[in-house]
Amino acid sequence: MNPTLHAARLGVSRGWIEFKQQLTSAQDMGFTVVSTAAFVVVLYFQRDATLPGTGLSLAAATLPGLVGLMIPLNGLMGAVGSLSVEREDGTLLRAKAVPQGMVGYLVGRIVMLSITTIGSVVVMLAAGLFFVPGLLGIGAGGWLTLAWIALLGLLSSLPLGAIIGSLAKSPQSAAGLAMLAVSALTSISGVFYPITALAGWLQAVAHAFPLYWLGLGMRSALMPDAAAAAEIGGSWRPVETTLVLLAWAVAGLLLAPPILRRMARRESGSAMEERRHRAMQRVT
Repeated sequence: MNPTLHAARLGVSRGWIEFKQQLTSAQDMGFTVVSTAAFVVVLYFQRDATLPGTGLSLAAATLPGLVGLMIPLNGLMGAVGSLSVEREDGTLLRAKAVPQGMVGYLVGRIVMLSITTIGSVVVMLAAGLFFVPGLLGIGAGGWLTLAWIALLGLLSSLPLGAIIGSLAKSPQSAAGLAMLAVSALTSISGVFYPITALAGWLQAVAHAFPLYWLGLGMRSALMPDAAAAAEIGGSWRPVETTLVLLAWAVAGLLLAPPILRRMARRESGSAMEERRHRAMQRVT
């Protein structure tokens, strides 16, 4: 069997095992549970409200943004956090020592984080069935669109998280950088309000990143066709959405492995010990 394919198969198995282990750890599941619960609470309090001047439920308008945000929040932040921590505790050093170990490690991370993120999205949508009127009526086309956009969102978020985690100097700086990136993009990407309210140059910046298109794709799947009138050009722009998300996914999948390999080549027992020594000096 091809060594790379064998390592990928082992990575899939590893990701599934790590996901099951994560379910038994309150610390590992804490961020996912708290963020998902917070989003469900938002839907609960909006269930009886409507958008001013329309008959559209406020919860129905908020749900696509929450689902769209959940994917990069869990995927990107999870990849950044796990990679930066496992760089410090020696997990990456051990993976480096095994033939094709980095391939198996990366596949395992993607599988584990994908299952976790999909679980959060399913919980959100299950809550939406109770709090969002008409969600059951989106039809098979809407659910297929949601699944396709979610897949592209994961493929564009996870490699980007791996790149940020591998470039950061410490878990703290990695987490801060990832949160800053997600917060900045959320504020300009029209996830919770029409992007047309922003200045033209900010709209152009938002269009260059996947979060805007992820939110747009989710709105096209979960909201009625008439809501497209509030979007730029009065259209959901499905072709552009697919192409931009696909471009980010391909770029991330192409760039992440060599960056990870380059970072792994610099890893050694002495480098880990030096980082720990510097950390202890800062504490004392």
